[in-house]
Amino acid sequence: MRDLRNYSLKEHNTFGIEAKCSRYIEFADVDEAVEVTKILKNSDTPYIIIGGGSNLLFTKDFDGIVVRSGIKGCSLDDCRMICGSGEIWDDIVAKSINAGLYGMENLSLIPGDVGASAVQNIGAYGAEAKDVIESIEAVSIATGEVVTFRCEDCGYGYRQSRFKHEWKDQYLITSVTYHLKKTFEPHLDYGNIRAELEKKGISVPTAQQLRDTIIDIRNAKLPDPKVMGNAGSFFMNPIVDRKKYESLAEKYEGMPHYEIDADHVKIPAGWMIDRCGWKGKTLGRAGVHDKQALVLVNRGGATGEEIVTLCETIRKDVRTRFGIDIYPEVNIV
Repeated sequence: MRDLRNYSLKEHNTFGIEAKCSRYIEFADVDEAVEVTKILKNSDTPYIIIGGGSNLLFTKDFDGIVVRSGIKGCSLDDCRMICGSGEIWDDIVAKSINAGLYGMENLSLIPGDVGASAVQNIGAYGAEAKDVIESIEAVSIATGEVVTFRCEDCGYGYRQSRFKHEWKDQYLITSVTYHLKKTFEPHLDYGNIRAELEKKGISVPTAQQLRDTIIDIRNAKLPDPKVMGNAGSFFMNPIVDRKKYESLAEKYEGMPHYEIDADHVKIPAGWMIDRCGWKGKTLGRAGVHDKQALVLVNRGGATGEEIVTLCETIRKDVRTRFGIDIYPEVNIV
């Protein structure tokens, strides 16, 4: 177990924000996770649980304990992959394809750890983690008991789960079991996947070709956080009722959208932010990426407060123009 004091969190958030915590604890197996729960229960300071930091924005030093899983390892059981919560998500996607197990391809190159996939219900290009999650093993901080949740227990929705709400900071996730398929069924009807495949002369892709294409698309529009600090998509795409969408569609011809059900439609937040003139613009040392308006970036030396100010300014402009509230996907501490 790693147990460090007055610890810098700059390498634990992809915005590259300099912040410190009073204590940093990283557990390497289930037994250590149980020991961590005892520390947390006996401490009179607050704590937060983090993953790879790709969905995290620090606005100040954290006067408490930061906990992270360092559990590695991945095993196969027929169509199942049982993965340590500290494994890098994209490494697991690559391993699944190499093992001849499919269902994760559209989720390629999403940053973060396995544990975060279960908390955030990560998603991209028409797929979500809940589509492949079978179960989650965790340790209850209140009791130190090792428990298992089925996917259906977790209240998954668009970038939502019970781990983000009523279960927030109540469990240390130790592993996630994914149930995959031995037959590859490509899902290509989202965004510009088909168009990018056609550029490569591919009409019926293999799983690896689809993964490579998803990676190319993401790399083309998302900055490398090692070069320019960011947390990927900063805002969630809002889901609105159909009447609201239809009224906007009359005003904005060709407005992009995604059908949710008979009564609801998802509108890309990035499109609205772009329409408000924010793409490529800067406010202080924080800015909006010039290739993808959904991405807020650290232009260099930005504080968390500067990024929050940019976030709130954009939200106000979108609300004024479209009458829609957009909300951060990123966890602000």
